[in-house]
Amino acid sequence: MAKLYFYFSAMNAGKSTTLLQSDYNYRERGMNTLLFTPRLDDRYDVAQITSRIGLSAEAIAFRPEDDLFVEARGRHRELGIDCILVDEAQFLTPTQVLQLTLIVDKLDIPILCYGLRTDFRGEPFEGSKYLLAWADSLVELKTVCSTGKKATFNARLDANGERVWEGAQIDIGHHYVAMSRKAFELEKVSPIGYVAPQDEGETGAGAGQIAQA
Repeated sequence: MAKLYFYFSAMNAGKSTTLLQSDYNYRERGMNTLLFTPRLDDRYDVAQITSRIGLSAEAIAFRPEDDLFVEARGRHRELGIDCILVDEAQFLTPTQVLQLTLIVDKLDIPILCYGLRTDFRGEPFEGSKYLLAWADSLVELKTVCSTGKKATFNARLDANGERVWEGAQIDIGHHYVAMSRKAFELEKVSPIGYVAPQDEGETGAGAGQIAQA
């Protein structure tokens, strides 16, 4: 029974390497795979998935308006696809995530998606939000913050290595560093805008607690 998998992590956890290894495992057994990568990710080349350790493979470069279900159905009829792998899955649109669920449920093709959960402000990417909601299996690929704690967030840096606190959600490049939530200082960058009140000391029983009805 085919399933939709979402492998998520912070930056530099080896997502593309893991994807390419999975692709190799399928092809080594004589099975046909189909690889997708977003067209906007041109760090190495369009229509190519490349890992930091030098592995690479050709892929179909998709745009937000592309119908992945129609593309997969056509390729499946022509070749017989055994598995679909999606790199940088955070850039999928909600409609495309729905299309992936239909590929799994109607065409019975397993799909392995790899991507980030959140952007440099700690906000969820649209593609990741729906993958987290709809995927059959969620798998975290772990990486480490410089503090030694597990890294779950992605801080953006400028050309001088300084932290960037504002800007567009999407900024393709290698100028990111994985951090733990504590090191990331979520309250400083999140657009939610909460500031913890200054602690002036408790003054009596129940101080600082939410009143009970």
